[in-house]
Amino acid sequence: MNVLLKSATIIDSKSDFHNQTVDILIENGVISKISKSIKNSKNVKEIDLVNLHVSQGWFDSSVSFGEPGFEERETLENGLNTAAWSGFTSVALNPNTNPVIDCNSDVSFIKNKARKHAVNLYPIGALTKESKGIDLAELFDMKNAGAIAFGDYKKPIENPNLLKISLQYASNFDGLVLSFPQENKISGKGVMNEQLTSTSIGLKGNPNMAEELQIVRDLFILEYTEGKLHIPTISTAKSVELIREAKQKKLDVSCSIAIHNLVLTDETLTTFNTNFKVLPPLRTQEDINALIDGLKDGTIDMITSDHNPIDIEHKKIEFDLAKYGTIGLESAFGILNNRFSTKKTIDYLTKGKSRFGIPSQVIAIGNKADLTLFNPNGNQKFSKDDIKSTSKNAIFLDCETKGEVYGIVANNKLVLN
Repeated sequence: MNVLLKSATIIDSKSDFHNQTVDILIENGVISKISKSIKNSKNVKEIDLVNLHVSQGWFDSSVSFGEPGFEERETLENGLNTAAWSGFTSVALNPNTNPVIDCNSDVSFIKNKARKHAVNLYPIGALTKESKGIDLAELFDMKNAGAIAFGDYKKPIENPNLLKISLQYASNFDGLVLSFPQENKISGKGVMNEQLTSTSIGLKGNPNMAEELQIVRDLFILEYTEGKLHIPTISTAKSVELIREAKQKKLDVSCSIAIHNLVLTDETLTTFNTNFKVLPPLRTQEDINALIDGLKDGTIDMITSDHNPIDIEHKKIEFDLAKYGTIGLESAFGILNNRFSTKKTIDYLTKGKSRFGIPSQVIAIGNKADLTLFNPNGNQKFSKDDIKSTSKNAIFLDCETKGEVYGIVANNKLVLN
């Protein structure tokens, strides 16, 4: 694939061309020339878009599709296309499929299905067999097959000894263990944040303590084992404080935050719209403020869309019975760019790769082209027309966004909206 990007402003603090508006020539998937003006002497495809900006390809650390087993929610093909149209060149795929991704053949199947796509798909293997939380899955075999981490999606490790053993075992091959932060005996049947709003509208609450107790336990076990732990999608002020203290003690821990937990509060649930039913639940403005502080000081390592397509039969029902989850790939850039500077937004969307062992490609001559193309300007509302996913459970419908994603250049392929 040969392409010439015209008048592209580079946003990459590690590049010598950061903040410069240049032409970028890509030949056979490699950046061959960067200059103020490049003549198209070889008559390659030219991309000349309004206010074109280019950054390193974006990465999402928590994406669910469905295939195999839940193709009605999302197929791998359409899911990867959605990621590309949304500006992501790499995604980490959760193992919540049927069958669960818990052995090397499952990992190989997923990787082979995505092999020829522009988006790099990195499977997360289940930590336990069938994600039942009883016996460890084939972690080392899955690592060899291409799994980048191990965790049971949205399922806490209830047995503390199992977490201890998994951290000790995975440390033999530098494996990253994911532990979802929720103590089920405390959260009980809560379906939203336990606070004034849950009391006023009569929905059962899931208290902050359910998340924080689990994190305290996990950090104690991490300190004992000296393992490598990632805590996905934290949501409370105290959680930020706990992880900050753990990092000060030099524990090998990282964490992420879902975009919706960074933007929306539990007050949105007064409409009983099941698109707002997510896990962890939407919290309070006080929690959001602490999460933003955690991002600023590096306590929170990455932001994820936590993209989780759910079919209409499991969403458009009574709130208590509806499944947790929202799609988020399509809205990720526009929502973040509407709340943070473009430079910060790009930083948040490109962080996290190193934690999962994924290489980053600086925008430089001779490097592989792994690029996201976008326009940071322009305000609009996120609408149904913006949804590329098969499922339509979008938490950010009718929310204000800023900017536009044009597409990606990755794996020697060009994908444009």
